[in-house]
Amino acid sequence: MAGGADSLRALLRAANALLQKRRYHAALAVIKGFRNGAVYGAKIRAPHALVMTFLFKSGSLREKLKSIAQATYAHSRNLAYFVFTYKGLLAAQSRLQGKKIPFHSFLAACIGGWLVFGDNNPINSQIVMYLLSRILFALSRLAVEKGYIPQPRQDPFPLVAALVWGTVLWLFEYHKETLQPSLQSSMTYLYEDSEVWHDLSDFLIYNKRTDSS
Repeated sequence: MAGGADSLRALLRAANALLQKRRYHAALAVIKGFRNGAVYGAKIRAPHALVMTFLFKSGSLREKLKSIAQATYAHSRNLAYFVFTYKGLLAAQSRLQGKKIPFHSFLAACIGGWLVFGDNNPINSQIVMYLLSRILFALSRLAVEKGYIPQPRQDPFPLVAALVWGTVLWLFEYHKETLQPSLQSSMTYLYEDSEVWHDLSDFLIYNKRTDSS
């Protein structure tokens, strides 16, 4: 027992010493990036999939749990692969050119995005749309900071909110098929299911009646 414990402590000391070596920092950062991508993807997707599955999907408990597990795994795997690819390409470019420049980040992320998120499926679609909305806000702020557009005299957010909600509800009412499926489900629950009821049970307690009467 004592010999096994000593061996384990020696192994841990060697691993910690390796982690402190600067020459391996880039490679180790790629590995930890993979780890963080996997963990973060699971943390983000699991609660979202749990709520969306039990709110909007039909099927047995087994089928629902399987769907949650598949969605969580896909999100976790894709983020892990992307971070691994991005940081690896970033390190390779920096090593080849002897320094890090802004274009390296753009190119590495473009390649990673193409390879990992290029498949048009529900998980990738949600992630890309999530990023797109934040990119538009960030680019707008950057354009003001750089002086490409003048600083607004008033907060433009109320106008943005009005246009976003006006557009999405118009699309939902007249071009529903163009919206992403989970958004369709959410808006159907809010704006269409609220038009239908038969008695107090499906007016206040349940969204829809579960019996055939």
